[in-house]
Amino acid sequence: RPFSVGVLDMAPPPLPSGRAMRLSADLLAFQDRLGHKFRQPALLLRAVTHASISSPTRPDNQRLEFLGDRVLGLVMAEALLVADAQATEGQLAPRFNALVRKETCAEVARDIGLGDVLKLGRSEMMSGGRRKEALLGDAMEAVIAAVHQDAGFDAARTLVLRLWRDRIGTVAPDARDAKTALQEWAQARGMQPPAYTLTGRDGPDHQPRFTVEVRLDNGAAETASAGSKR
Repeated sequence: RPFSVGVLDMAPPPLPSGRAMRLSADLLAFQDRLGHKFRQPALLLRAVTHASISSPTRPDNQRLEFLGDRVLGLVMAEALLVADAQATEGQLAPRFNALVRKETCAEVARDIGLGDVLKLGRSEMMSGGRRKEALLGDAMEAVIAAVHQDAGFDAARTLVLRLWRDRIGTVAPDARDAKTALQEWAQARGMQPPAYTLTGRDGPDHQPRFTVEVRLDNGAAETASAGSKR
């Protein structure tokens, strides 16, 4: 379909007259935890619907995730400018990245019990999808977009600032991730970028644990284990 400039209606088609959609008990409870009562409940249902259970009449949350990522980014950029009026772009960028990355979105999702209400296909559910960082992070962005579509940007901003408030206030002044910090340290000393090698993996598929070694030009090396390679 040709793209046309204008407001894109991302909400599902309206239900037939006289059949107002009602949220299930678990989504009503989640709505209370979220702190936003949806005028269009179908948006919330779409935001928590994973592709593994979607159908032509039950769209997944991927398009909402796309929008939510951008809404979150704008809100965080504004919040960081307000929080530190003297910071340079080089100082703000790593703080921004720390606040909008998928891991942080997943942490916020866990805070509000989003995993408990995700609508997943059987295979995804059996593999521990409710605890997967990527699924939680994507769904959190989709929920932000759902609020934006339901009540506008100001409502989405209010939601994000409330859910991220403590993280905005405590983000490290130098919030570079460890990989970036080590690479810059090595390059400043005339070394090549560090080399990373996956040396082990254990645990079940839904909760793997990876061991990775990092090695510098000068032979110095270290290993660490965590629930993700990153």
